[in-house]
Amino acid sequence: MADRRDPYTGFNFMVELDGLTRAGFKEASGIETSVQVFDYREGTDVGNIARKLPGQNQASTITLRRGISDDRALYDWHRKAATGSVDRRTISIVLRDETGAEKIRWNIKNAWPSKWTGPSLDAGSNDVAIEALELVHEGLEVQKW
Repeated sequence: MADRRDPYTGFNFMVELDGLTRAGFKEASGIETSVQVFDYREGTDVGNIARKLPGQNQASTITLRRGISDDRALYDWHRKAATGSVDRRTISIVLRDETGAEKIRWNIKNAWPSKWTGPSLDAGSNDVAIEALELVHEGLEVQKW
C-alpha cells in the first residue's frame, strides 16, 4: 500500500517579515500571480479566432489580518509609506504540516503596505478586533515546496 499523503491544513502558517516571525496572523490571502493575456490577429490569419499571447507578469495584493493589540508595527510601517517614505521588505508566508515542520515557503519580494484597515467595532459582538494590512509587491517565488 502506498504512503498516504494528506493535504496541509490552511490554518497552520506563519508570516515572517525580514526573516523574523513578527506576529501570529489570522489570515494571509492573495498569494497569487498571473500572466496578462492579449489577443493578436494578423490579416493573413484564417478564421475568426485571435491568437492568445502572453504579456507581463502580474502580482496580486496580499492581505494580512490579525488581532489588533498594543503592537503598532504594522500601522507604523503603513504610516511611513503614506508619508512618502516607502520601506520595502521581504515577506515570507510559510505553510507548516501537523508537526509544525515547514513545508512550503512563499517569498514576497519588495513588499510595502498600500493600505491599513482598523477593526470594525461593535458593542454587541464578542469577536476579536482585527486589523488588516494590504501589501503590494514585485513578485513572489516559491523557495521551498
